[in-house]
Amino acid sequence: MVEWEILTALWEWHSPARDFFFTHITMLGDGGVLWIALGLLLLLRKKYRKQGVLLLLCLLISFLIGNVFLKNLVRRSRPCWMYPNVPLLVANPRDFSFPSAHTMVGFAGATALWHTDRRFGVAAYVVAALIAFSRLYLTVHWPTDVLAGMALGIAVGHFVFYIARKREGEAAYEDV
Repeated sequence: MVEWEILTALWEWHSPARDFFFTHITMLGDGGVLWIALGLLLLLRKKYRKQGVLLLLCLLISFLIGNVFLKNLVRRSRPCWMYPNVPLLVANPRDFSFPSAHTMVGFAGATALWHTDRRFGVAAYVVAALIAFSRLYLTVHWPTDVLAGMALGIAVGHFVFYIARKREGEAAYEDV
């Protein structure tokens, strides 16, 4: 299985420094805490309020699609469940694997931010990509879980921005 070969290749790349880095990077995505905090911070300043609303809306929609609907529909086992001999560096997740919610939420938020401010968006995409990679490095997701999370997250981000722009008018998002 190609996906397992990718994960085992990543295990050969492990080092104490990378283990430390990626266990901490993945925690940024736990429960969407980083993205929720960023959304709330953006809400505090009038200049960035629309971005905060878009980001939080993306998180909510991503959570509903990914965690509530798709994970329970697909019910895919995680690699760490199927290969318990691989030592885990993080707590063993209890929910299903597909799609990666850490990845989906990050890419949804980054896409919404990219639409409203390229600087915020680029920084958010870098963080989202690091979190996504950490899920593979830590063997808690299959590569296709992460790819699906990226694709779905980007789609949610575009959709939320499109709906918001149509609802409030094109001009409302030109100066954000």
